[in-house]
Amino acid sequence: MLRRRLADTSTKIGVGANRADVGSSMLQKYGQIDPCDAFRREKLACNRVASGKSAKIGVAILDDGMQHRSLLRDVEIVMVNGLTPWGNTHFIPRGPMREPLSALTRADIVVIHHADLACEAQLETIARTVQDSGTTCSVFFSKLAPSHVFEVHQPLQRLSLNVLDGMIVLCVSAIGCPDAFIHTVREVPFSLTLPLSRPF
Repeated sequence: MLRRRLADTSTKIGVGANRADVGSSMLQKYGQIDPCDAFRREKLACNRVASGKSAKIGVAILDDGMQHRSLLRDVEIVMVNGLTPWGNTHFIPRGPMREPLSALTRADIVVIHHADLACEAQLETIARTVQDSGTTCSVFFSKLAPSHVFEVHQPLQRLSLNVLDGMIVLCVSAIGCPDAFIHTVREVPFSLTLPLSRPF
């Protein structure tokens, strides 16, 4: 779905069990922009309009990559679920934790997601836990706000949420934390929302 949604952009998506191999093959296939060269070109062309865009990869975003210590990175962003920030505090396979909270010292940015669904006291507790881990990173808050829907067979065509006004809609969720999804769809102007949750 992500590949279809970004089909009209320059984004390149690699999928595979071995992320290092996937990333390496993508760089070999498309090439990469040297950050130093890119910086020099930007300085030289700061007052000119670029005539074209390079097909080479300039930025690589790795999902769920914090535990891959061998990969060099410029920015480490950690997303924290504001509803269930640390799960049951146990490590895999007993829980969702991959590393202890002290690993947050490697983060540059922590984003507390679903901030609109958690109470202020809960958000303060999460932020305090992040700070108590010893990190000096910046902490931000975010929320999920639907802006449009799209046709399944025409993913590049965006439709206003108003097209759902007065409709009866069945919403099916297959994500690990469906509460946020259910709250979000209830904010959309359906006549009736029937959330059917099937978390993996």
